[in-house]
Amino acid sequence: MERLNFFERLAQMSPDTEVWWDSSPLVYSSWSEKFLRESPEEKRSLWGEQLRRMFDPDRPEETIFKGITTNPPLSLQAIQADEEFWGGRVDELIDENPGIIKEDLFWLTYKEVVRRGSEMFMPVFERSERRYGYISGQVDPRDCYDYDRMLQQSLELAELGENVMIKCPGTSAGYRIIKELTARGIATNNTLSFTIPQFLACAKAVKEGLEIAGKRGVSLSRWRSVITSMTARYGHLGDLQRQADQRGIKLKETDIRWAELAILKKACRLLKERNYPSKMLICSMRFGPTINGEKRLWHIEELAGGPIVFTCPPGFIRPVMENYDHIELQNRIDAEAPKDVIEKLLQLPYFEKAYYEDGLSPEEFDYHSALLSTASEFSGATQTMVDFVGERLEKKTERRGAGD
Repeated sequence: MERLNFFERLAQMSPDTEVWWDSSPLVYSSWSEKFLRESPEEKRSLWGEQLRRMFDPDRPEETIFKGITTNPPLSLQAIQADEEFWGGRVDELIDENPGIIKEDLFWLTYKEVVRRGSEMFMPVFERSERRYGYISGQVDPRDCYDYDRMLQQSLELAELGENVMIKCPGTSAGYRIIKELTARGIATNNTLSFTIPQFLACAKAVKEGLEIAGKRGVSLSRWRSVITSMTARYGHLGDLQRQADQRGIKLKETDIRWAELAILKKACRLLKERNYPSKMLICSMRFGPTINGEKRLWHIEELAGGPIVFTCPPGFIRPVMENYDHIELQNRIDAEAPKDVIEKLLQLPYFEKAYYEDGLSPEEFDYHSALLSTASEFSGATQTMVDFVGERLEKKTERRGAGD
């Protein structure tokens, strides 16, 4: 009998549970090879089999990963993993587009990464009759408040493949984009989202978009909606700890984890109760808390069995396989956070506004502290990719000027 790893057992918890890869599929083979090289010799055979079952580039339709989340920073990792190939491809794009500027070259390069990933995962899309096999293509995080630019980028990304899911930010403009794309029958993934008001704004935008699509007779054969909860980013990048310190409230590690989990559990319940067609997706998972000297993995353990997409980056998968395979998963999605913990957390406006449906207005989405911090980080990584292609463009221009 095959020995299943932690993620395989998680995927079997419920037919509504999905495990995705949180990076470009282009890097999976090199990552898994490095993983095995650095593993204990006695583990290599077992882990090699498990990694192939999770994703086999030669037979993607037969593997555990049901989808892919990626973005410009993650696409940069794909380029950095094979700079020789991508440097050559960027040079080809320069030759194919005389006079191109570096920002446009960046966008063409990014679309190329998304397109190749889309083709790689198309067998999953086709074999599942379009239920699974989506890959996220994200609009430029530097434009997360610009409706017109995001719409243009979204439509360009959607043309790359029917399994391309457009990743849109949880800003007021972002939800207008999600409604418009849904009305056109285009799949969406709401990112830069942390709070119940944002999640419900997305669910409502999707529902309204579907109603428009129905009236227009738009095909929904390539449509799907997921709503991303950037879980640990909510707990650690926003104002939770700062407000607790200001009020003399001591937050334990368990309190912070419950703050993150309580919001996501409530979101799952509301989507189900109100029959919204969107599905919650958890990213930014972290290890902890430590209970009785043992570090747990509540971001998965407390959500196991739920109608959730768990998207897992390379740096998360290895330590889970090394340290958490012994954990017996149980259905915990309906287990509520302790009442005393919620009462403590509700003393903090940062949590109160995230937990209650009317806690934030759409205008306030744009200034949420975790959103601002994450958007800034993603924008910086995007600029690194722009600089990479810009250096290729500059060198090629210099060679032309020298008569090369």
